[in-house]
Amino acid sequence: MSGHSRWAGIKHKKGALDAKKGKVFTRIVRELTIAARTGGGLPENNPRLRKAIEDGRAANMPFDNVKKAIQRGTGEIPGMTFEEVSYEGYGPGGAAVFFTGTTDNRNRTSSEIRKVFSSHGGNLGESGCVAWMFQSKGQLIIEKSVWQDEDKLMTVALEAGAEDIKSDDPEIFQVLTAPADFEKVKAALEAAGVPLNSSEITLLPSTTVTLKDGAARQMEGLMEELENHDDVKDVYTNGDIEAGGEG
Repeated sequence: MSGHSRWAGIKHKKGALDAKKGKVFTRIVRELTIAARTGGGLPENNPRLRKAIEDGRAANMPFDNVKKAIQRGTGEIPGMTFEEVSYEGYGPGGAAVFFTGTTDNRNRTSSEIRKVFSSHGGNLGESGCVAWMFQSKGQLIIEKSVWQDEDKLMTVALEAGAEDIKSDDPEIFQVLTAPADFEKVKAALEAAGVPLNSSEITLLPSTTVTLKDGAARQMEGLMEELENHDDVKDVYTNGDIEAGGEG
């Protein structure tokens, strides 16, 4: 199935699920608030806040919404308090699932997430059960349809400090960096005119699990329901759905 063979290498994108603008705005507002609370309200001094503002702009969020979310985070105006949470467990076929989110009620969210896992053949696990399978990396995606010069991409990225450039996918180049070098590599690629499809600090699995048939279908359902949950922000898995595996 198109795109799903890349689950193991690219954080599973929300795509059509995020077509509901209200859910997009909810997630971005929470991220703006938490980013401002933890790192301050100045984007030039807060990379996380800067990224959240960029996401808001990309989603056509009104500037007033962005401003108020930041002010709630810095305490300038009152608002609901959210805390960051993370969950991990095993999905169908033994695939590892790790995800982060935000909530105003940890007990309610935990209960709901546990039901999501059990209804799709998975099990919510204890903290640390699968987190060790993932590494934090900077990831920049370039579409081959809009950029064909692999040699120049490699030269610019590696000179700026990139760890690896993967080109085995027929549709994209994947540039990987250490988290500390992410901003430097991103700036170098942008300065060289390389069009970035996406850029983020993400979690990548050290090993993968191939899913077929029933397990593949169950994983589809699990990922969809998790990503459609208001309290879930980013979902990661080492499950790799084999092309045609949903049969």
